[in-house]
Amino acid sequence: MSKAYIALQDNEESHYIVEAIEEDNPSATVIYQPAMIRIENEGQLIINRETVEEKMGRDWEIQALHVNLITLGGNVDEDDDQFSLTWKQ
Repeated sequence: MSKAYIALQDNEESHYIVEAIEEDNPSATVIYQPAMIRIENEGQLIINRETVEEKMGRDWEIQALHVNLITLGGNVDEDDDQFSLTWKQ
């Protein structure tokens, strides 16, 4: 397998999203780079709306992720509750 990844702008909202990703994907690696945060995980990366809302302390829509998105790698599956990336060889 290879790594699924996502890179977000390095801003306040993204920090909450990254915290949620780390909670839901304990084996994920977070890499802070100038002006962006890259998160990668072997095979699959999941972003749950509910976890992000807990971190932010307010309602949040999965589609709002695209505002901070720089790039991603993997097959995307998105609905109102979850955004997932999978990478399989």
